[in-house]
Amino acid sequence: MNPDDTYGIWNRKGATLSDKSARKEFGLTQKEIIRGINEGKLQYRIGSIYGNPYFRLLRHEVEAFAEMAHGAECVERKQMQNELEGVNKELRQLKKRMAELEKRKTELLAGLNK
Repeated sequence: MNPDDTYGIWNRKGATLSDKSARKEFGLTQKEIIRGINEGKLQYRIGSIYGNPYFRLLRHEVEAFAEMAHGAECVERKQMQNELEGVNKELRQLKKRMAELEKRKTELLAGLNK
């Protein structure tokens, strides 16, 4: 089966995203997404999580649509902001884990010195 056929791209990991993720990652509004769907610029599938419906969109189409709507520079800036948020989150988690390990190290050293 050709991976670029109609259904293959929808099953490829990372090729789709929800409308909520598209709003966050690319700075689009719900109205812009619906306008893109109505204009035929965005393909979609309807998904549902816990009974709440959402649009599943193709990432490459959303990116192209956002570049057309807001400009490539704006989209790149938004993606960099999202990546920075992810890096900061991971750093906070690592600092917390490091503090836990330092505490455990202190406890173990105290136990050895008895």
